[in-house]
Amino acid sequence: MIRFEMVRKKSLILFWRDALAIMPTGAGKFVCYQVPALLLSGITLVISPLISLMQDQVQALNDVGIAPAFINSSLTEAQISKALDMALKGTYKILYVAPERLENAGFLQFALHAEISMVTVDEAHCISQWGQNFRPSYLKIVDFLEQLPSRPIVSAFTATATKEVKADIECILKLDCPKVVVTGFDRENLYYSVEHITGKHKDDFIICLWFQVLVKTNLTNMVNVLLR
Repeated sequence: MIRFEMVRKKSLILFWRDALAIMPTGAGKFVCYQVPALLLSGITLVISPLISLMQDQVQALNDVGIAPAFINSSLTEAQISKALDMALKGTYKILYVAPERLENAGFLQFALHAEISMVTVDEAHCISQWGQNFRPSYLKIVDFLEQLPSRPIVSAFTATATKEVKADIECILKLDCPKVVVTGFDRENLYYSVEHITGKHKDDFIICLWFQVLVKTNLTNMVNVLLR
């Protein structure tokens, strides 16, 4: 389900405005840049720190008929060259890269000749020395942006950021009058519950609770098949 925050965030990017979104995991950060990326004329570079995250996102997009690509150390030089060539030809609208890739001379040559409409910084808290998982390579993102023929839209996303980290993201990336969206962290589908159970009622309670979970996750039919 696309939440109101997603719709509002997407409209900001489509009005050619830098943006910073601080949204909890599961709130739809990926959709907020993937949908605009398909509508913008050029390529969207998504800077992501994790190979596994890139692969998951590319697979998810492939599953719905969208052809993105990732460039990272899991590929051979021949595969990287082919992916960049196809991106230049317009085959890929979304290209996932690690921040270290931006310092690569070959990649910079690609970027200088490509039409880059948007640069999205995922896990943007990595740019701040105040934040957890600080990565020095994130500090080089702005150097990369300044070498491009024209400045693209810059959007940054993170699930958590203190005031210091938020200020660092805006300052270091040199966001241009960004619209900042900070959603709440309340997750209605998550809650804590404590039950006091003893004796023979314990097994009954666990079975009842398990089936409640199955109903909510639409796995009841699968369990019925397994129990037959």
